[in-house]
Amino acid sequence: MVSPVAVGMRLLTLLPDPSFWGSIAFSACRILGGFALAALLGILTAVGAARYTRFRELMAPLVSVIKTTPVASFVILALFWFSSRSLSIFISFLMVFPIVYTNILQGISQTDRQLLEMGQVFGLSMKKKIRYIYFPQVFPYLRSAFAVGLGLCWKAGTAAEVIGIPDGSIGERLQEAKIYLQMPDLFAWTVTIIVVSLLIEKLILWILDVIDRRNRGIGKA
Repeated sequence: MVSPVAVGMRLLTLLPDPSFWGSIAFSACRILGGFALAALLGILTAVGAARYTRFRELMAPLVSVIKTTPVASFVILALFWFSSRSLSIFISFLMVFPIVYTNILQGISQTDRQLLEMGQVFGLSMKKKIRYIYFPQVFPYLRSAFAVGLGLCWKAGTAAEVIGIPDGSIGERLQEAKIYLQMPDLFAWTVTIIVVSLLIEKLILWILDVIDRRNRGIGKA
């Protein structure tokens, strides 16, 4: 174990290093890419499952398998299909997709039926129904899914990089710290992952809150 002072000093020496920021950018782009893909497909499939019962029945076992299969198993299997550079995208996608899918599906199913009937009576278009009825009802579920998924995709994505060891990634730096017993580096990179993950999570949730406030303001107007 090392002292917080030693970890802080190591972080200060890493900050001016361009490769430090390069590793963060490499991992962040791929992990967030997997998150974005999972969010998009999770929302689309949840909408389809809410509308079509047969599709929901087909999705149920697939989502259950994804949720229960260990991350390490997915990582090892994925190494047969993808290069190590794309591994964190795939793993981040798999970890986030079930969360987004189940939350959005639950949010849609809990939408107030009386509001939907009112929208039908007043002849609201589907676009307006989504904007003024579905979005406010589903938003808390979406926000919750993003809050959980963002942290999980960083943990799973970096774990995948540690196993796959793609060049220039945070996972490679963690693996090097382990091999050479560089405990200050290990803790410094761990702190970096936590800070970057929290900052990105706060930013994305803030953007969601801004969109929600603007949508509510337009709806009241």
